[in-house]
Amino acid sequence: MTLMTHAKAVNRLRTLAQIPPTLGRRVLSAAWRTHSRLILINDAASWVIDEEMRALADIATALGIRVVPPKWNQGSKHQSVFYGSQFYLFSDEWLRSSHRIAVAYFHGKPGTGVGEFDDLFAKVKHHHDRLARVQVSHSEMRDCLLTTGINPEKLHLIPIGINLSLFHPQTPALKSQFRAQYNIPQTATVVGSFQKDGVGWGDGLEPKLIKGPDTFVQAMSALKSRVPELLVVLSGPARGYVKAGLARYGIPFLHFNLPRYADIGELFQTLDLYMVTSRQEGGPKAVLESMASGIPLVTTRVGQAMDLVRHGENGWMTDVEDVEALTHWAHKSLDHSTDKTRIISAGLLTAHENAYSMQAPLWKKFLDGFVEEA
Repeated sequence: MTLMTHAKAVNRLRTLAQIPPTLGRRVLSAAWRTHSRLILINDAASWVIDEEMRALADIATALGIRVVPPKWNQGSKHQSVFYGSQFYLFSDEWLRSSHRIAVAYFHGKPGTGVGEFDDLFAKVKHHHDRLARVQVSHSEMRDCLLTTGINPEKLHLIPIGINLSLFHPQTPALKSQFRAQYNIPQTATVVGSFQKDGVGWGDGLEPKLIKGPDTFVQAMSALKSRVPELLVVLSGPARGYVKAGLARYGIPFLHFNLPRYADIGELFQTLDLYMVTSRQEGGPKAVLESMASGIPLVTTRVGQAMDLVRHGENGWMTDVEDVEALTHWAHKSLDHSTDKTRIISAGLLTAHENAYSMQAPLWKKFLDGFVEEA
């Protein structure tokens, strides 16, 4: 390169550096083929949706699809945007966008007393023609969205998957190691609940009732009378309501608000049982996490648990708000080693079948025609 050519290049870089970011992206992306880039938009929680978007980026890249950072949503035109949460649809930005739009719609049944679910559903009903693809994680949400009039071919049932490298079948050695690490008594009978079930991102003293924190507290109170050494291990933000309820009934608990999702596998190693008491769910992701960790699962009939859990085969499932049944099956899982061994083995297989690495064919079908060749 001559000195003159080098100087021109430097000046060009200086000029580009002074261009506002959005305008700069508009200039740089002008040469892209239409719908040749996949833009994945995360939520702000850095937890479940963040993990889903990382996994999808890896799958798409392996399929030869060009994935670009979320910032390209602003500035570029006529590309393919996937929103990781249906709540992005509250903004009208997607209606004005030139991009091809897809969204994950995990939960939010209308007519269940939650106003934002009704509003969101109504928005999809009026504007589903603007959506090119919708990922649903379970059959109940798929059937619900079909009533909006959306083209059934746009709906793709792809469960919230799991990264098996973060979860390992529990062994006595691992259980002892991580109980010591988290100062959990070795002799305690430990039930886990790792989710956000309070309103907001603070203490969470107001319950988020769709997550069933009231049902969980009642179930733990009933179980305590049968399991004297019961200890509850909590994770996730906004757990104040549950902590106050457990304290009220004299049930010991420990709360670990882990900074990284990758660490949650360690907490599963400390458990004897995992319990889900929700009224509505998109997952929960903990269904597969507990199975992959070799931890018995008792869950209400919600979300993808309805599709993945076979009662008495790979876990136990009850009706929503059925405290008596939750307590019964929790006690059974803790008291019957023969059933537990069989159910744990079946759960490990279910987790393997729904690992991200096994979902590539489902995502290929989803992405075909949504993203074009670069």
